[in-house]
Amino acid sequence: MSRLNERRLEDRERRRTQIVTAAEALYLHQDWDLITMDAVARQARLSRALVYVYFKDKAELHLAVVRRAMQTLLECFRAAAGTGDTGLQRIEALGRAYLAYGEQYPHYFDACARFEARVSQEDPSGEHELAVLQVGDQVHEAVVAVLAAGQADGTIRRNLGDLAVTSRALWGFIHGLSQIALTKASQLDLSGITVVQLTEQAISLLRYMLADPSAIGAEPVPRN
Repeated sequence: MSRLNERRLEDRERRRTQIVTAAEALYLHQDWDLITMDAVARQARLSRALVYVYFKDKAELHLAVVRRAMQTLLECFRAAAGTGDTGLQRIEALGRAYLAYGEQYPHYFDACARFEARVSQEDPSGEHELAVLQVGDQVHEAVVAVLAAGQADGTIRRNLGDLAVTSRALWGFIHGLSQIALTKASQLDLSGITVVQLTEQAISLLRYMLADPSAIGAEPVPRN
């Protein structure tokens, strides 16, 4: 590849990144439904026509934000997977990392939730959507690797079945918990329950669901 072509590719990628960053900056403070391509263009200091050169519509731009969100989650999981002495401790660390992710990056959490609702109704299509799914698979692979390590070291039950399925079941559990923590805190307060109590109880349930009884003993789930 010639140096000129390399520069053109670099410029294209830089411009694309500039647009996604602008969309994300708006997403931090606004509902995605209220964000327009015109607003993104103004935020990026580019023409509206140029934004459409890189993204054919707002849905495609959203996928680019989702891909960035999933990549950030993957990095959080990889960091969490390196903590703890046992597989069970690392799975707990992953669960806490996901909860922290939702709190630290609420716009990313919302972007991923919107994406999941969308793809459940149609087949994946287009390079942007496939790229998101590929990163999503890597996230689940990170979870499966920790589950397998826990089974190998004897801290996680061996009768969990297909670990890929288990990973997605755990995702549903923690994702739902994170949604409640982010959107229903005031309703929990009315019931005399704090978000901290809810999350700690959920982590306890997660630990006791997965743990090999011989590793920690079949103790009752602690009450908060």
